[in-house]
Amino acid sequence: MSSAWLLPEHIADVLPSQARRIEELRRELLDMARSYGCELVIPPLLEHLDSLLSGTGSDSEIKLFKLVDQLSGRSLGLRADTTPQVARIDAHLLNRQGVTRLCYCGPVAHTRPDGLNTSREPLQFGVEIYGHAGLEADLEVQELALDALRRAGLNKVMLDLGDARLLQGVLDGVKLAPEALTALTAALAAKDVAVLATLTADLPAATRDALLALPSLFGGREVLAEAARRLPAHPLVEAALADLDWLAGHLAAVHPEVSLGFDLADLQGYGYYTGIRFAAYSAGCSDAVLRGGRYDEVGAVFGRRRPAAGFSLDLKTLVTLVPATPLRAAVRAPWGDDASLRQAVRALREQGETVVCVLPGHEHEADEFDCDRELVREHADWVVRAL
Repeated sequence: MSSAWLLPEHIADVLPSQARRIEELRRELLDMARSYGCELVIPPLLEHLDSLLSGTGSDSEIKLFKLVDQLSGRSLGLRADTTPQVARIDAHLLNRQGVTRLCYCGPVAHTRPDGLNTSREPLQFGVEIYGHAGLEADLEVQELALDALRRAGLNKVMLDLGDARLLQGVLDGVKLAPEALTALTAALAAKDVAVLATLTADLPAATRDALLALPSLFGGREVLAEAARRLPAHPLVEAALADLDWLAGHLAAVHPEVSLGFDLADLQGYGYYTGIRFAAYSAGCSDAVLRGGRYDEVGAVFGRRRPAAGFSLDLKTLVTLVPATPLRAAVRAPWGDDASLRQAVRALREQGETVVCVLPGHEHEADEFDCDRELVREHADWVVRAL
């Protein structure tokens, strides 16, 4: 029993200081999402396995913890991503016509960590907009994502944009086995031209040339014009490049402080996204802080295909990247069974003050609060006095 206090790898307790910062950030972001018209939903942590695997891409099953329901005998899973659950809520429980904006914040569980220093129990915050196929929804989602990072205190943000339709257009008419497509998208994301050359050796020359061009198509807005010259004149390619240019223009006008970049070979989540995809990065952090995009097929498995766009981020990761918030000011009060003292403490708390009662024998212990005032007795009254 000597190791009973140990936790599994990449699983950790959140201690008071960080827990306070995470909770403050959670409230801030949910309030911000509400200001955009988003409604909060709280899906269950546990759900039927087939529902959790709907429309989420090939790597989702690997991430899912699976178990058997002792009541029904069916296979259950701990959610690894909340988006399929929100799609189910939109499709069947709400079943609205027109636009629905939903937000959520809750833990997810991964069988494997996404990186060396990442948790297998992220606290996922996300926003989804259903029911609008136009670029206005994509732009709103991206502006909301940037506002979330700004509210969190994250500076020097770079927004990286791409589009799944580029590869769809390049590969139009070419049949690839699922394993070959997975290997191809991995080589493109890694910009491994040597592997890419091997994988495309038997493809038509025009397709091969376009695929080999994609890894070099990254940089500023000028990349879009270069892509138009080097990629095939396909309707999907042309639509993707036009949409990326439109979004870049609107984002630059509203968020001049954000660096916009384009990486047309970054196809992470290719099996999931159906159009625009984006990722936000912060200075000094190699991994994306948040990811999002358009995924119009996510509700199809529930019998109701709806246009959908959104993003998600891990609050546990985000809180490590932003400046620490100051301790909350508090009032220090003595402990006592005097009725007037207890009444004074209760009145201060009802006014929104944090009052920390010092228990006998613990007068010099540190705490999570900045006690800049104290409750003292002056004559017959209890008054607050600055420390």
